[in-house]
Amino acid sequence: MGWRDSAVGPRLRLLMWPGLCLLGLLCCLTLDPRPVQGDKVLVMPVDGSHWLSMKLLVKELAARGHEMVVLVPDASILIQDSDYYRAETFKVPYTKAQLVEDVNKLKDKIFLKAPAITDLFVNIQGLVNWTSLQVKGCEGLLYDKPLMQRLKGEGFQLMLTDPFLPCGSIVAESFNIPAVYFLRGIPCGLDDMATQCPTPPSYVPRLFSGNSDHMDFLGRVKNMIMYIVESYLCRVMFASFDELTSRYLEQDMTYKELLGHGAIWLLRYDYTFEYPKPRMPNMVNIGGINCGKRGPIAKDLQEFVDESGEDGFVVFTLGSVVSQMPEDKAKQFFDAFSRIPQRVVWRYTGVVPDNAPANVRVMKWIPQNELLGHPKVKVFMTHGGTHGIYEGICNAVPMVMLPLIGDQGDNAHRMAVRGVGEVLSVFDITSDKLVETLNKVINNSSYKEKMLKLSAVHKDRPMEPLDLAVFWTEFVMRHRGAEHLRPAAHYLNWIQYHSLDVILLLLTIAITVIMGTVTCCKVCFHKCCRERKTMKKKRE
Repeated sequence: MGWRDSAVGPRLRLLMWPGLCLLGLLCCLTLDPRPVQGDKVLVMPVDGSHWLSMKLLVKELAARGHEMVVLVPDASILIQDSDYYRAETFKVPYTKAQLVEDVNKLKDKIFLKAPAITDLFVNIQGLVNWTSLQVKGCEGLLYDKPLMQRLKGEGFQLMLTDPFLPCGSIVAESFNIPAVYFLRGIPCGLDDMATQCPTPPSYVPRLFSGNSDHMDFLGRVKNMIMYIVESYLCRVMFASFDELTSRYLEQDMTYKELLGHGAIWLLRYDYTFEYPKPRMPNMVNIGGINCGKRGPIAKDLQEFVDESGEDGFVVFTLGSVVSQMPEDKAKQFFDAFSRIPQRVVWRYTGVVPDNAPANVRVMKWIPQNELLGHPKVKVFMTHGGTHGIYEGICNAVPMVMLPLIGDQGDNAHRMAVRGVGEVLSVFDITSDKLVETLNKVINNSSYKEKMLKLSAVHKDRPMEPLDLAVFWTEFVMRHRGAEHLRPAAHYLNWIQYHSLDVILLLLTIAITVIMGTVTCCKVCFHKCCRERKTMKKKRE
């Protein structure tokens, strides 16, 4: 008797259908044109706030099956062990205590006085000292031969690095693997120069110039002067990077030339924040990558902000590094907050006065993105770092900005130009000025309206920034680079790039033709004059 005729047959057919459906589903899932192959990725981050957004990409790549190995100095502030990557620690010639001490010195200087032009040379020397220290840290990795040999033998397919420091780029060149750069920018525009990207000073404002992309004549003069100053600072600041690059790779190569070998540049900004300017094909904008999904807020904090009523609340933080300030300066803020109806959530670890206002919640750490996504938030008080700026844009929260160091002044200026916030100087701030500014931004609806429009433009995109970063990182893995996006300008010298040889040839030809034409005209003219004289004599 066949199985079809038995009582078992229908039962088998019933059991087969779910199995066939599951098999079909698995077949469909395997039809992805870009399958994840689980490549090995070496990561060289920069400590501090730079790491906060890069680790989002590292985590996502790990979730997609890639093996992530993160190089961590043994004196690190924010980079820690994790279950989604393997940490490889290398020794550096300084301790975590020394790093913390240097950071504390920097924080103390921030609140002392506004920077003056006379501080320029002091700041340059400080930059040189800082870059020299970072070079020593890189040497701790590069000249650790057992570690480097072991890493090279693991067969990494990609280097993901922040080119703010030279270690990752040098390792990528040494291992002969493509590099994906993850950055906001490099001082003095080295990233633009390394990619051969045009940055005309007529409409691309230089750092610290205070210009927007619309400049009058004096603004363009100022911008050109800053461009020249930047060129000088670049040579001074990156001299130690150049020396390490050529010494370790045993090539006559500058750090700028090495950076030019990068496959993809993941830039942590877009044009709701940055001014429009030229970009190269291998430069990808991922501004807002740090916004991500919001998590829950702790119950007591949730109650504090929920009960703020129609007045709402203010979020105040000066970033991941600066969590306190001198007591006399802090009193100005406590006094100002006591005079506004809003509640305030403040990331602050300094001394809290006994008479601190009841509407202020002081915390060692705050869930910034979650608070900015709350419907009752009114203002975001920030130092102007790009992470905070983008979380403000993503959540459409107007800002009061108190820039402290680095590019924060330029970041704040960009937001103020767009009419979504106000900028205050932390050096001469008073309680009255702070209250006036907070009331202005909260009660003038134009700030909120412009921020809503800016936020809508920022979020109107075909792909989320994190997905875009993952795509291009995996693109480099799949194709072992992105050479087709690298412009031919890298292979031209300065004369060829500006077509000076062609211009000289054309000028020579033009001058030769003009001189030949003039000479012929002179000859003809003199010949005609002689003929006329001869005819005149014959007539006489």
